[in-house]
Amino acid sequence: MQGVLKPHLSLNVSDLEASVAFYAKAFGVEPVKRRPGYAKFDLAAPSLNLTMQQAAPTGVNADHFGIQVGSTADVEAAEAAFQAAGLATFAEAKTSCCYALQDKVWITDPDGNQWEVFTVLGDADRLRKEEGTGACCAPGKTVTENVPSVCETPVACATSAASTGSCGCS
Repeated sequence: MQGVLKPHLSLNVSDLEASVAFYAKAFGVEPVKRRPGYAKFDLAAPSLNLTMQQAAPTGVNADHFGIQVGSTADVEAAEAAFQAAGLATFAEAKTSCCYALQDKVWITDPDGNQWEVFTVLGDADRLRKEEGTGACCAPGKTVTENVPSVCETPVACATSAASTGSCGCS
């Protein structure tokens, strides 16, 4: 695979404007292309071609997304940048994930997609922090300021929260 420029990730999003605002804050840049129902971010760091299309929710199509960085200081810098941009975060230190000991910080986009910025500290003898607790690298806590943790659909609940100030889901 010589000549690879960067990974590409294409997301279906239920609210393009909310997603563009979220990712502009998360990455600190505006999209390089906007078309009706479409946006593209062409990122230098991390090297990523991220596109999104407006589409009705279809269910969970991915577990989570991540960006591996070189050190705990890089994770802390990402957390500080997210918080400065007004994004809710959840940090984990020395957590076992995917048979690796990691430091990480999580954010959740308007459609409930979870992103981790992480560094690998070493090997671990377990798949996850607590065996038998769901997906490998899912955070131990949902970042509720962006998407409530208990809802029929994250989009419906986030929409309700935006208009009423509370989720209304139980």
